[in-house]
Amino acid sequence: MPNKPSAKKELRKSAKRRMRNKEILKGVKRITKQSLRAIESKDPNARELVMQTLKALDKAAQKGVIKKNTKDRKKSRLHLKLNKSLK
Repeated sequence: MPNKPSAKKELRKSAKRRMRNKEILKGVKRITKQSLRAIESKDPNARELVMQTLKALDKAAQKGVIKKNTKDRKKSRLHLKLNKSLK
């Protein structure tokens, strides 16, 4: 446990940030899975779900939850799967 007041405050801040990041990442994973299921089942709403997923990935990267290259890789692979299923 930290002894100094600033270290205690930093511990509280990091716990809050960890919880926030965990919730954001959970949301991104949930909507990504929904999009992939929609693409596989050739759902007509797949395009809207993919767009929501891309937006969620952008927000997560903007907030620093995931890295920029991770976001770009996930977006690229999702686009490829969507385009492949639409052909």
